Amino acid sequence: MKFKKLFIVTALILFGLNSFSQEKSIFVPSGSPTFKIFSNYHSTFSDGKVFNAFEITRAYLGYEHNFSENWSGSVIFDVGDPEDGGKHEMSAYVKIASLSYEKEALTVDFGLISTTAFKTQEKFWGYRYLLKSFQDEYSFGSSADLGISATYEFNKMFSADLIVVNGEGYKKIERDSIFSVGVGVTLKPVSGLILRGYFETSTKEEGAFKRQNTLSVFAGYNHEAFSVGAEINNQTNHKMKDSRDWEGYSLFGTYKIKSSKLFARFDKLTSDGGFNASDDGSLFVVGAEFNPVKGVKITPNYRHYSPEASYGINSDYAYINCEIKF
Repeated sequence: MKFKKLFIVTALILFGLNSFSQEKSIFVPSGSPTFKIFSNYHSTFSDGKVFNAFEITRAYLGYEHNFSENWSGSVIFDVGDPEDGGKHEMSAYVKIASLSYEKEALTVDFGLISTTAFKTQEKFWGYRYLLKSFQDEYSFGSSADLGISATYEFNKMFSADLIVVNGEGYKKIERDSIFSVGVGVTLKPVSGLILRGYFETSTKEEGAFKRQNTLSVFAGYNHEAFSVGAEINNQTNHKMKDSRDWEGYSLFGTYKIKSSKLFARFDKLTSDGGFNASDDGSLFVVGAEFNPVKGVKITPNYRHYSPEASYGINSDYAYINCEIKF
């Protein structure tokens, strides 16, 4: 009789656990808002003059929603300086408005999406709130565009991605003859090491046929105590103009100290034939990142810019950058 009672109690417990497990596996659609703010105070020292300024350079406001285990969507507004010469110092743009499908090794994004040209470098660099990654900083391409991208992870060591976009970036969502196709390959041969190659070709067929090609190679190593990265970039016929070729490289590293980090970066940009002579040069950045509380990063840093042109003027900058995320 005792054995029979014990059997019944055990069966009821197992049945209850099984029912609870099944209930937990049922997917419940959910979403969450995202907010991120970039601000800084800086002093510029150039040609014997000093300029001081407070800035809010960017604010991202968005919402992400999971429709099912495989389908999700997101919309992100980018509030920043339009840099179009107009009266507005801050304007809002829809930067991301996408639908994503993810199952096992395949990920597909459609709509106004993040581009893949320098996403890996930007994530590895890790300090987007104070300085963009090389291609984004020097306008080799846009961080978002209208189109479709697909990434397939063949195994833990090898993945490939393909992207087809409008070619105008997220600030110019319009129909025209520009069309961009990019292909990337990412290798992770050993733990912490990442290698990536990316090639993009953009074409324009208004009148004479035009083509712009972009090639980038990146290598990075991430250790629990430090990380180092390097990228080389080359672009021909910049903005569809013949013989406007330029190239550059970026070297950067981080040393981790508990919740703080020390970092440095060096950029070099050069144009063939001097079409970009007024902006060619090198940039050196060194600083420290502190996390006083979750969601807040405060980063004092020093920057030195040295122009390549003989008539250029060296400039020094003292920054305190801040990222607020919640």
